[in-house]
Amino acid sequence: MNTTLSTKPGRHDHPPQPRPGQAPERSQPRPRRVGPIDRIALHVGVALIKWGRRPGVARPASRVAVETADWEAVLRVREQRERAMERLHVDLLRYRMTVPFR
Repeated sequence: MNTTLSTKPGRHDHPPQPRPGQAPERSQPRPRRVGPIDRIALHVGVALIKWGRRPGVARPASRVAVETADWEAVLRVREQRERAMERLHVDLLRYRMTVPFR
């Protein structure tokens, strides 16, 4: 196992370096430039992500206590609002049924 193998003369382990004053070789074509529409799309996308991750509004503890005390009042208001919407819906249906089609 004392045999050593020699390398070929002129072999280099690194890619050829450009000479000073010579333009570097391009093995691949230049990548296309980013246009204004692409930039706008990128900015809008980042803004939408930031907007979607914005923190929520924290409610103070005093407001939570008031809300739990007035829970029945909140339920009554919600029921009244739902009944008003149902009446409006029924009135619109009744109007459509009575008015002749044009």
